Amino acid sequence: MLRTIFEGGVFIYGCVLLCMYALLAYLSYRGIIRFRKKSSFTDYNHLLDSPLTPGISVIAPAYNESVTIIMNVRSLLTLNYTRYEVIIVNDGSTDDTLEKLIMEFELVPVDFAYNERIVTQPVRQLFKSTNTAYDKLLVVDKVNGKSKADAANAGINAAAFDYFLNTDVDCIIEKDTLLRMIKPFMDEEHKKTKEIGEPCPQCGYVHVMEDSRQVIATGATLRIANSTEIDEGVIIRVRPPEKVLPRFQEMEYIRSYVLGKMGWSVMNSVPNVSGGLGLFDKEVAIKAGGYDHSSFAEDMDIVTRMCAFMIDNKLKYAIRYIPTTQCWTEGPPNMKVFSRQRTRWGRGLAEIITLHRKLIFNPRYKKLGLIVLPYNLFFEFLAPIIEFTGILYYIYLIITHQVNWPYALILLLFVYLFSVMISTLAICWDQLTYGYYKTWREVISLSLMALFEPLIYHPLIVFFALRGYWFFVTGKKIIVGKYAKTGIWKEKINL
Repeated sequence: MLRTIFEGGVFIYGCVLLCMYALLAYLSYRGIIRFRKKSSFTDYNHLLDSPLTPGISVIAPAYNESVTIIMNVRSLLTLNYTRYEVIIVNDGSTDDTLEKLIMEFELVPVDFAYNERIVTQPVRQLFKSTNTAYDKLLVVDKVNGKSKADAANAGINAAAFDYFLNTDVDCIIEKDTLLRMIKPFMDEEHKKTKEIGEPCPQCGYVHVMEDSRQVIATGATLRIANSTEIDEGVIIRVRPPEKVLPRFQEMEYIRSYVLGKMGWSVMNSVPNVSGGLGLFDKEVAIKAGGYDHSSFAEDMDIVTRMCAFMIDNKLKYAIRYIPTTQCWTEGPPNMKVFSRQRTRWGRGLAEIITLHRKLIFNPRYKKLGLIVLPYNLFFEFLAPIIEFTGILYYIYLIITHQVNWPYALILLLFVYLFSVMISTLAICWDQLTYGYYKTWREVISLSLMALFEPLIYHPLIVFFALRGYWFFVTGKKIIVGKYAKTGIWKEKINL
């Protein structure tokens, strides 16, 4: 009886999961087609000249980034946008990061209206440049908060504009990123003037009603920068990573963003906005409590709390994703760094499910409580556990000679080919749509990784996720490393 229930449950679970992937692929296709159609009629340069274009604060926490801090800040200062500021939060660096910033950008301490609406570690000083060429730059020097979240909160407190872009100081951002990411906010804002409803029986006019959702966050596709040619913070030539581990990650990122988050965006059910690149409504973020400095998944946590805040206050909201690649980041180059990253992600997911458990299946929270969080629970959090249990059960059946081999091999082959198809589809669709790689040889070489992912890369993901769960249950401390960008990653001082 138990065997029948277990096998039937796993079979249904697998079928639902496959259907979800197929649905997300279809919705992603629709979303990208719609995005491309709208973009073909959009002249982003008009946003540069419009007095209605919102201001944006670009926040980039920095901890011991001495090697590349100057190049990265210069890159942020050359973004193609009119009204923006760059806030570098020096999170108690122990190297000469701050000294380099002061010398290079001619910084001096200033009396600045710093309003601590989100509690952080103490801010020591704020710096502005005496050179008008660097008017957009503000440097916040604070006591180390043991997390990027605490530094980001300090940046939010110092931000002058209504929207803030949260990124990593060692990320490479495309020049038009702010233009593209603010567009969903402005598109929804313009809908407020739309006339809806029937003509008024008394006056005969259609009354103007507010019929829009407030966009509270937008995200965009991230890619792995390993092996990509970069000169002074500018992408010169896109190439797939040469090393095997970053190459697997590149394939995973493309599938996750192009097929996954783009599909969720069509349903207005985006589960999280990446900590590497996300544009947020500052007021909503502050009222939701800002980033949780104690969380291992602060990016998902703040999005969940912002959504819950909007629902609690009976406000319509939306989170949008754009399918173009706007940010490039280096992926862990070796197993030691990769294991720490994925263990941290696993623990963070366990924290999110536990912390927000009252929202799950709660109809009051609509899509957040009935779609987003249940999906994270069943198909993100429980997936490694079910998969590991299934492997153990499969081994038991083999040992006890209870396997129907013809049926089992057909089932395994189907699952394997479906996995390969989804990954290959994402890579090819991304290339056909935007053509980031210059040759199809590079595309094929990356697509071939899909053949080996179920056998090599995916088992690692499962193992490190379970390891993260174990650390969460036992309360074991995770060593969170910081990494310097020098062309080849190296570990820095652990927090």
